[in-house]
Amino acid sequence: MGNKGLITTNVPRALEMKSKLFGYELPDLLLIFFNLAVTNLIFGGTSFRYPLVWGTTLSLALFLYFAKKGRPDNYVQHLGEFLIRSTYYAAGRVDRHYRKFKG
Repeated sequence: MGNKGLITTNVPRALEMKSKLFGYELPDLLLIFFNLAVTNLIFGGTSFRYPLVWGTTLSLALFLYFAKKGRPDNYVQHLGEFLIRSTYYAAGRVDRHYRKFKG
């Protein structure tokens, strides 16, 4: 029998890596294209088409790209949830989600 070595294959370094397109996550792309569609619907037939439709879309895309650089996944979503959530929690308030155990 000959000397057979260990069979190896190359694998990606991060198996759970998120899919990105041009450095944007899927929710970011949806937001950018939603902005493009709505502004085109409203201002597409006017003479302000280029600055309002393409200018705002390009500005939003550049803002998202540089604001999210080095941040974790879904940063914008979690930031929005943090800002919307109440900042004051009362310790003695009645728990609305409490249910008695029926056993």
